[in-house]
Amino acid sequence: MSSIEDLPVGARTYRASTGIVILVVCAALAVFLLGDAAIRSGFGAMLLYAPWVLLVLWLVYVVSVVSMVRVDDGGATVQNFLRRTAFGWRRVTEVDLRWQLDFTLDDGGKLSCWGGPGRIQPPKMSRDGEVKVPTSLRTLTEVRARWEKALERPVGADEAIDAPIRRTWDWPAIGALAVIAVWAAIAVAVTR
Repeated sequence: MSSIEDLPVGARTYRASTGIVILVVCAALAVFLLGDAAIRSGFGAMLLYAPWVLLVLWLVYVVSVVSMVRVDDGGATVQNFLRRTAFGWRRVTEVDLRWQLDFTLDDGGKLSCWGGPGRIQPPKMSRDGEVKVPTSLRTLTEVRARWEKALERPVGADEAIDAPIRRTWDWPAIGALAVIAVWAAIAVAVTR
């Protein structure tokens, strides 16, 4: 287990490890499909197919890549799909790991981090007797250590630690969806 002194300096982002791989594979497939449509049917027809392919790619992005947990010395930012929640460490009353990382906040809410580390797995022992600690348990230890270290600082010493809970939306992703929806509406109107 790492101690507080061993913590990485600066911000750290945790997300599902397979998300970016899935997005890259789907993006390559989307490029192939649109390229094939342009070659077989022409560029105009490809533009009519594109919003539907991009909509699926957008969904893959939102489901597999967007969700994440970002922690630093002042607090954490959690994004679950299109909803983003940021808070200072003084707003946290408990940090736990069940099926995912859970923050209990001082407003009574519980925030599950869908894109962060997964469930706790039992430690494994290698043949030479060395115990391998699962990544999820190391992550929980790092996050709890940052939280505990922040709470040791005096009240008012750092504004970031005392930051209120802020809930916002991922406006760039919503904007991309709006562009795709308008494009799809134009494609439907043209083909009718």
